[in-house]
Amino acid sequence: MTAAHTPARPGAEAPPAERPSGARAWTVTALLVVFMMVNFADKSVLGLAADEIRADMGLSATDFGLANSAFFLLFSVAAVVVGLLADRVRPKWLLLGMAVLWSVAQVPAAIGGGLAVLIGSRVLLGAAEGPAFPVAQKATLAWFPDHRRNLPGALITLGVTLGVITAAPGLTWVIHEHGWRAALWVVAAIGAVWAAVWAVWGADGGHRTDDEEDGPAGRAPAWAVPATADRATYRRILGTRTWIGATVAYFTTYWCVALSLVWLPSYLRNGLGHSSGTAGRLIVLPWLLGAVALLGQAWLTGRLMRRGVPSRKARGWVGGSLLLVAAAACLALPLVDGTAAKTVLVAVGFGLGGSFATVAVTTVAELAPAARRGGALGWMNAAVTTAGLIAPAVVGRLVDGQGTAGYQSAALLSGVLLTVGALSAFTLIDPARDIPRLRA
Repeated sequence: MTAAHTPARPGAEAPPAERPSGARAWTVTALLVVFMMVNFADKSVLGLAADEIRADMGLSATDFGLANSAFFLLFSVAAVVVGLLADRVRPKWLLLGMAVLWSVAQVPAAIGGGLAVLIGSRVLLGAAEGPAFPVAQKATLAWFPDHRRNLPGALITLGVTLGVITAAPGLTWVIHEHGWRAALWVVAAIGAVWAAVWAVWGADGGHRTDDEEDGPAGRAPAWAVPATADRATYRRILGTRTWIGATVAYFTTYWCVALSLVWLPSYLRNGLGHSSGTAGRLIVLPWLLGAVALLGQAWLTGRLMRRGVPSRKARGWVGGSLLLVAAAACLALPLVDGTAAKTVLVAVGFGLGGSFATVAVTTVAELAPAARRGGALGWMNAAVTTAGLIAPAVVGRLVDGQGTAGYQSAALLSGVLLTVGALSAFTLIDPARDIPRLRA
């Protein structure tokens, strides 16, 4: 049954209802991949400079963990607010505003100051970066129909990995040669350059949802609100087993991402005994493995869905399997001896453990009507990024309380959480079951 269309909401600035060209769609996707690269280069600076910052400011592991947790103080709130706003305001301008704020937020700590300035700068940066992933995903997926969203969605998530992989060697060199504050100036400048390019080349897509594609001839933009959207309230979407399952599984992925950014460099140096230079090179291993997993998952999921396999299996089961392997790697750490074996398990555990984001986003994008998609993704991002608020502080306490053994305890805790995430993906995700209930 074809959904009726109503005019766009008053006050919403509707983008041109043009049919998106393939070249333009992929150009915008490429820009947003770089957007996420800059986003995670910003996040990675403190982790790469952990030992230098702690020595410079005389911080304990707990203090440093709390300083990193402060980044997420307003992160979740901003994700919800801007996610809801993305259903009413053109994503192009939201993304531009975020990129500008990222650069501005780096300046106070780059100029100087102590712990209070560093924390304040990170809180502001977190508020500006909180909505980045859901808004970037919404902006990208608007250029593609549902059955073609796995690859672009994976590429946006891959930007996270590429940001760390490309930033780690360069920023590590800057930190060692010029100090950690100089690294903040570097990422601020990169963010400003991206904002200038996006202001010229950025654009909003207007691809119809699957409901709209079955409708009458004459293209309606994705900004038009289907009648079903009025019944599919945010409360009903967030109450579905699919949204809950995707969010729980994604939470465990974000836990791994947060620890990889903040504590993994220190774990490689202090917990596993690698030299600073070796640790700087090894830090890319879990991110590289995660990149391979993301692309493999996108290819396999797309192939399964083209063959008619439902999302419950094509997305939920494939993503859940990756989390299960990651959990096994983390839980196996006490069972092996030797630095090399432990390093491999850490890379597998945190590499595959960070791979569920694309599954979660594309699943919720399938579940939620276009007019509710930004908010549904924003609420999910707000929920999962609380892992970033909790994880650094928890690991800081473990390290202060247990010494280097605290790093392994953190990995074991991550393994338990990943197991919960895998089970949630296997048992709860089923858009085909929940979509009809939202439309009823």
